[in-house]
Amino acid sequence: MAFRRSLPVRSFAISALLLVLIHVANCFYLPGVAPEDFQKGNTLNVKVNKLTSTKTQLPYSYYSLPYCLPKKIVDSAENLGEVLRGDRIENSPYEFKMGEPQMCKVVCRITLDAKSAKEFKEKIDDEYRVNMILDNLPLVVPLPRRDQESTTFYQLGFHVGLKGPITGKKDEKYFIHNHLAFTVKYHKDLQTDTARIVGFEVKPFSVKHEYDGKWDEKTRLRTCDPHAKQTVVNSNSPQEVEENSEIIFTYDVQFQESEVKWASRWDAYLLMSDDQIHWFSIVNSLMIVLFLSGMVAMIMLRTLYRDISRYNELETQEEAQEETGWKLVHGDVFRPPNNSDLLCVYVGTGVQFFGMILVTMIFALLGFLSPSNRGGLMTAMLLLWVFMGLFAGYASARLYKMFKGTEWKKIAFRTAVMFPAIISSIFFVLNALIWGQKSSGAVPFGTMFALVFLWFGISVPLVFVGGYVGFKKPAIEDPVKTNKIPRQIPEQAWYMNPLFSILIGGILPFGAVFIELFFILTSIWLNQFYYIFGFLFLVFVILIVTCAEITIVLCYFQLCSEDYLWWWRSYLTAGSSALYLFLYATFYFFTKLEITKLVSGILYFGYMLIASYAFFVLTGTIGFYACFWFTRLIYSSVKID
Repeated sequence: MAFRRSLPVRSFAISALLLVLIHVANCFYLPGVAPEDFQKGNTLNVKVNKLTSTKTQLPYSYYSLPYCLPKKIVDSAENLGEVLRGDRIENSPYEFKMGEPQMCKVVCRITLDAKSAKEFKEKIDDEYRVNMILDNLPLVVPLPRRDQESTTFYQLGFHVGLKGPITGKKDEKYFIHNHLAFTVKYHKDLQTDTARIVGFEVKPFSVKHEYDGKWDEKTRLRTCDPHAKQTVVNSNSPQEVEENSEIIFTYDVQFQESEVKWASRWDAYLLMSDDQIHWFSIVNSLMIVLFLSGMVAMIMLRTLYRDISRYNELETQEEAQEETGWKLVHGDVFRPPNNSDLLCVYVGTGVQFFGMILVTMIFALLGFLSPSNRGGLMTAMLLLWVFMGLFAGYASARLYKMFKGTEWKKIAFRTAVMFPAIISSIFFVLNALIWGQKSSGAVPFGTMFALVFLWFGISVPLVFVGGYVGFKKPAIEDPVKTNKIPRQIPEQAWYMNPLFSILIGGILPFGAVFIELFFILTSIWLNQFYYIFGFLFLVFVILIVTCAEITIVLCYFQLCSEDYLWWWRSYLTAGSSALYLFLYATFYFFTKLEITKLVSGILYFGYMLIASYAFFVLTGTIGFYACFWFTRLIYSSVKID
């Protein structure tokens, strides 16, 4: 939309707000989620989505290759998450009639030039898949499992083509999948005599079609029979991809009645993973939690109880001076740390992250984030991040006031800008790389504008509102007074070295989640569905407990060593699990992925760096608040003169 210079600023702001509201509305618009009843003879329009590859991680639009074009290309309305995912949903020349099988239907005929042949060969080399959609169901290729004969594995999309030698020759050739045998599964309603689509499958073939005479619309192919009752093609002579190759695109469609009801049609897509492995993950994590809980219980019930009883029984100052341990540092334990402003910013950002993830998981558990709403999960997380800015400002301002800070606006601004600015900088560089590859995954200017508006138009003001409310609250009072002169910290044992204890502290939180992390990475980078949010929520709860307990244990050992610099260490102890997350992502890259291109590798590590940084902020904040609660609890339980 173009704006004239004479328009006032208020009109521009209203228009920008409307743009964002459209994006928000699209987020909750579920295309095709409502059951659609089809009668025999109704037209079924197949839509095409992006071309995807697990080798490059760079999506491209379907019509970036010279496939058959419809009379007019129409783009489907997409929400914010779909655009960020690189989805490009458009109409196609593939049209079916409900309940009417078609055999050897010709779509179009093309002749490849040198450029088109090269483009097809590059996509075949990189193992790109074609994604299609019918009634909001993604197209799948049924494949038998190697380990289980009775079950079927579904591959999302079919490969553009394949590469291999011709019989009797050594040279490898490129072949294109130009004949598609579709199977549309439907569930029939006997009362209304209507049907609902519950499955969309395909078997791709490479066929060098032959015909007699000159080509026209009525030409009959000799390589497939349009009157056959099932797919019969001559696949002994596959269609090569070479300059000046004539390619005829054809398809069959069969309709198959299914007992699967419409409400359960996504189950085949979502239940492909093995639940036993997830249960193993849960049991593994629970063992870690039980071990830590035992240590915390021992500290809290035995050691601390004994310490507090002994300290409260002391009668003279001389006896108090003879005591050692965590009570000796009571005059310094609540001394504000170095870079306290930065700690406030990180804690506030962590609260924002925690709120976003918690609410997202609750919505997912309740079934609001259906996989049929492509991009819904990402859009919901973005919007929740924006609105959770209110809690970020509140948390950072409350902590800032406890540290005797006075400039709450400065801390609110840093909380609102610092973390998103770092993420945006990395994202902008990665987006420039994607744009340089002419991929559909590049975020367009309009979406960039919407993201910036969500940030500065909604998130930043909410952070300031939260900061104002938090700063107006009475300051959190320390349970003990702080001495004016800092106490000297005695020389520490090697195992209490800050770096060593911080690195040790991150191992157990990572160990509690790393098995589930494998499935999440597989979903993101190998183009599979992840919808086991029940398991994920359990793992998230276990992660919270593990971060809190390991931080409390190490904080107690630190205070017993008369080291009172616990503020930053409590944050870094749990936050160091992000380092192990990034190292695991590196291990996953070299063992599970087949990425060879430099740009694709940079994209992988760039996005995993963003994820690891976010994980650092989240776990660090959990550890900080656990240690904060623990120290206030133990120092408010002893009598100190």
